[in-house]
Amino acid sequence: MGKVRRDTKGRVLHKGESYKACRNTYVYSYTDAFGKRRYIYDQDLGKLREREKQVMKDELDGIDIYALSKSDLNFVFDRYIETKSELRSSTRSNYVFTYNRYVRKGFGKKKIADIKYSDVLFFYNSLLREGLSVSTVETVHGLIHPTFQMAVRDNIIRNNPSDNVIAEIKKKQKGRPEPRRALTVEQQEAFLKFIERPEYIRWRPMFIVMFGTGVRVGELIALRWDDVNYEENKISIRHDITYCPRVEHDSKCEYKIEAPKTAAGLRDIPLLDKVREALIAEKNYQDENGIRNVMELDGFSGFVFCNRFGNFHNQASINREIKRIVNDYNAREEVNARRDGRKPIIVPGFSCHIARHTFCTRLCENETNIKVIQTIMGHNDIQTTMDIYAEVSEKKQQEVFRKLNTSNIV
Repeated sequence: MGKVRRDTKGRVLHKGESYKACRNTYVYSYTDAFGKRRYIYDQDLGKLREREKQVMKDELDGIDIYALSKSDLNFVFDRYIETKSELRSSTRSNYVFTYNRYVRKGFGKKKIADIKYSDVLFFYNSLLREGLSVSTVETVHGLIHPTFQMAVRDNIIRNNPSDNVIAEIKKKQKGRPEPRRALTVEQQEAFLKFIERPEYIRWRPMFIVMFGTGVRVGELIALRWDDVNYEENKISIRHDITYCPRVEHDSKCEYKIEAPKTAAGLRDIPLLDKVREALIAEKNYQDENGIRNVMELDGFSGFVFCNRFGNFHNQASINREIKRIVNDYNAREEVNARRDGRKPIIVPGFSCHIARHTFCTRLCENETNIKVIQTIMGHNDIQTTMDIYAEVSEKKQQEVFRKLNTSNIV
């Protein structure tokens, strides 16, 4: 055991501390993150130790490394995500999971001060070569760009090297990706008619509710019987269920129930007659077959829709079922159309989100009050509503002028 060192007042000096009697000053020496010897001085031992604690805290927080631009991108991203206190836990988990999957083990190890525009461009191109879509690369960019931007604002780097990289990526892509289109009335009716078949009838109530309310898939999964009010002819959207990584560094997922992301998501949606009938049919089916959603989540139970095991659906499983139904329908429709000598009504591949987009399109085709549409859809930004309404209005203009073309107006 080493000799105990004391100052002139008999107080024990800690490791790294010393007393310079000639200057009547206490000194604390330590080695910084870059191996350089550092010293702090104070004539009061208590004050010196307060400064020591701050030094140790700064070392643990990595402030020295960050301030001197020696940190890697991973460190800065972790620092950035900690500033996003407003994020829902499921959103935060998904952000970190995405970053860990595509960035952390490779590009994320680069020193932030050394990363150039071309480095980011090469990285995004490498993701594309691995088979990722442009939209997925955009998601990654949505995490990397604000990370760099925080470092710019902290004066750690001068410029954001990811600025305009996505624009460059899109410019180099061969052709523009097809925008997501709503189903036509004809396609929607064909799909809903097809799932009257015995092998798909079990799915029909859920898809009618999707196409008849425009709810988000998480809101659909979170819908409870208590949210259905037949007397007032409405359903209340109060929760959202996500299926996301249970912890940020784990690939295993779990269900989480939370309030909608924005206040606009809290809304009541009037029941169309067909939606009301679909909910009653779902309840009767469950009663007749002894099926119940047995899941309880954070004290909530009594959810409307469930799979055959009485558990929650998730977005991926619903999208897989849509794909299976659409493929079956199209194969049969092509055969039937050839037999009948007509043009087939082909239903394009679509997702849960397209079902929501389709409902919004039908709403825009029949309603001119933008605020009503925004409220029903739960759009936080009215521009989202305006974009869909503008697209529908343009189609209507074309239809009107086609009719005018055959009239005697000119």
